[in-house]
Amino acid sequence: MRLAALVGGEAEIVGPEATLSDVAKVMEDRQVGAVAVVERSDLVGICTDRDLAMALGRACGPEDPVSICMTEAPDVVDPDVPVSEAAAWMLETGYRHLPVMADGELLGIIDVRDLLWALIDSA
Repeated sequence: MRLAALVGGEAEIVGPEATLSDVAKVMEDRQVGAVAVVERSDLVGICTDRDLAMALGRACGPEDPVSICMTEAPDVVDPDVPVSEAAAWMLETGYRHLPVMADGELLGIIDVRDLLWALIDSA
């Protein structure tokens, strides 16, 4: 199975000026653990639930911009990558979320749970 089978909806996106409170609200409303940070249709970062927690640990406030805690220029993965290869890469890197992009277009963000379900379903 390829990652293309796991993405199909739109990724949750915010702009770099979005506040940490805005990001937390999107994550809560959409029940996701990561949002893409997009500026002028370019992926400039990713903010995960872990990034938000670490920002709070650094005494950042809810009105601070997401740009202070996002991972800038995140690694991305192609939708043609096999699920098992993406899972191995996530184990090696410690990533829990990966943006999936093709031809400069963000197709979605996969997370560890997506990969686990795919691997279980294919077993």
